[in-house]
Amino acid sequence: MRAIWSGAVSFGLVSVPIKVYSATSNHDVRFHQVHGEDGGRIRYKRTCEVCGEEVSYADIVKGFETPEGELITLDENDLASLPVSTGHEIDVVEFVPNDQIDPMLFDKTYYLEPETKAAKPYALLREALNETDRTAVVKVALRQRETLALLRVRGKVIVLQTLIWTDEVREPDFDVLDTDVELRPQELQMAASLVESMGADFDPAEFHDEYRDAMVDLIETKRSDGDARPAPAAERSDDGADSMSDLLSALQASVDAARSSGKGSSSSGSSSSSGSSSSSGSSGSGGTKSSSSGRAKTGTRSRRSGTAAESGSGSSGRKTSSGTRSRSTSGGTDGDASTGTDDAKPATTRRRSRKTA
Repeated sequence: MRAIWSGAVSFGLVSVPIKVYSATSNHDVRFHQVHGEDGGRIRYKRTCEVCGEEVSYADIVKGFETPEGELITLDENDLASLPVSTGHEIDVVEFVPNDQIDPMLFDKTYYLEPETKAAKPYALLREALNETDRTAVVKVALRQRETLALLRVRGKVIVLQTLIWTDEVREPDFDVLDTDVELRPQELQMAASLVESMGADFDPAEFHDEYRDAMVDLIETKRSDGDARPAPAAERSDDGADSMSDLLSALQASVDAARSSGKGSSSSGSSSSSGSSSSSGSSGSGGTKSSSSGRAKTGTRSRRSGTAAESGSGSSGRKTSSGTRSRSTSGGTDGDASTGTDDAKPATTRRRSRKTA
């Protein structure tokens, strides 16, 4: 078992360090709601009934509606202002007779395990409760909320039994209970005899959940008959995004907006960007791609009087397969000899080179 809480039981001047463990577990067969056709899981979306939009957890606050129809909302700051009990002590308020505890008040049950050094005071408290036939009424803060509880003995372990508050117990309101019913002595005697004939010592181990057993058998039968299929993998979707995915979406939108604004600025300075991409030391094919993409973005051609740089391999001056030219308004060279691109040549020299070829 895994401890869910640790602290100390304090009564008088005695303190018993303990750990708290959940004493019960639920063995119900749990089902998912799936699509009968393909086995996909059914998911529910959080939608606002006023605007119809889907709402992420980050935008949800607590709301209280008054009997007059007014809505009061509480955010995280409001909840943080409430008094919260965060102590790790189980304070004994009083010891009461066992027969004065109404089982209707029982809520959840936990086991208390003593620390190794606290084995003796733990045993002392346990035996004192047994000898006096009393139960300790305590206050404890579980999950940051103070609750009323009991310390009672079960075998060799001390049990922490949380209680509901008395105003949470509903009073029966049945008119038939106020009706006067006449019971004859013979009827009372016969009913008592029936009770005695069915009398027994209670052993909860003799009883079991027949419905659950039948459900497990049904599932195993369908599985052995081959009526089982692999569970489909759910496709990730942006629908129903929570605060983290909303943040990522916002960041992506910001990047897209920045790129859009960047396109507008590159339009005015397309010539310089095209020239710089050609002279950046990239290979001939790379220079061709950058120049063509620059013209695609700006939709304009940058011409330079008398000179043009042709992207090619080696010094032969042949064009690349794309057949595009990288033009720039800036002077100087458009390529680097080390990358296999020709330096910019005067127009007359280029024409002579073509005739020779």
